[in-house]
Parts: sequence; structure tokens; C-alpha cells
Amino acid sequence: MDMIIATNNNGKLKEFKKIFNEYEISSLKEKKIDVEVLEDQDTFLGNARKKAKEIYEISHEATIADDSGLCIHSLNGFPGVMTHRFLGEEATDRMRNEYLVQEVNKYEDRSAQVICSLVYYDGDKFIEAEGVLDGFISTECRGTNGFGFDEIFELPNGLTLAELSPEEKNEVSARSLAIKNLKEKLD
Repeated sequence: MDMIIATNNNGKLKEFKKIFNEYEISSLKEKKIDVEVLEDQDTFLGNARKKAKEIYEISHEATIADDSGLCIHSLNGFPGVMTHRFLGEEATDRMRNEYLVQEVNKYEDRSAQVICSLVYYDGDKFIEAEGVLDGFISTECRGTNGFGFDEIFELPNGLTLAELSPEEKNEVSARSLAIKNLKEKLD
């Protein structure tokens, strides 16, 4: 099965290609699609559905899109769908992570979730899947692997996602859980 992964994020693309290795998948860049879909929906699923549909309408090829983010309990689910954008488009991952650690340090509850919504769209049907990973916000940035908030999302074993090898992360990440869920539904 050939599919397009609707992302321009190289970190996500590497994860998809490793986890979804039995499928022929192409990136937007490989398909010469230069578009950034505006993520303006109020849920991860809404953003993923919008991206899958818009990329399908350009390519006319089966498309998988995701939206994912960090939901921190003591901050009432913030940053949620705004995980990558809450400090503006010019902010770096480190700037966002340091801000979140500083905010969470004000509370006793450090619990958080990573939520990943995946949507497959082939012009006829939407197939949706979700992965949820429970953990905590660390007290400081730790680790050099990964991207986004990986250096502050701490697993129950005390390691951040950025302290795991790519293979270890692909076993436990919310994205891998969502992909496994989607694979079952596609089969």
C-alpha cells in the first residue's frame, strides 16, 4: 500500500518510516508538495482530519496525517493543540520546554499526557486512531535524542523520551501506539 505522510517535520517523518516500515510511504517533500496546512481546529483529531483531507485533495493519494501534543494536568491540559505554537512560530523547542518546566515547577502535580491522533484518508473514508502516553513533566530538560517536548516528558521509569534510543522511543511513544492502532484498523 502506498501512502503519503502529511508532515514537513523530519523527526515525525523518521518515526513514521521506522514504525510503518512495511508500507511504501512518501513524505510531502518526496511528492513535491510544498504546503503547510493551517492547524486551526480545537482538537488533535480535528487537525489531523483537516490535514489528511487537504493533502489528499492535492495529491489524490491515500494520506495519513497526525496531530499530537502535550497536555499538562496542572495547566488544565495546556498547551494541548497549541504545543508547537503557544510561544509563537519563532520559538525553539528549548524555549517552549524551559517555559513549560518553569510553569509546572509552581505545582505539585507534574502529570501529563502525550496524545497523538492519526487519520488515514483515501478520498472515500476516514480511518482514525489515537495513542496516549502517560507520564510527567521533568524538573529540567534532559536528553539529546528526539525532538519537540521529548526532553521534558518523563516516563514512569524516570527517563525522558529524549533519554531513550530511537528504537526504545518507537516502542512506547504515543505516535507508535496510534500507528499500531491504525495498522490494525487498516488490516
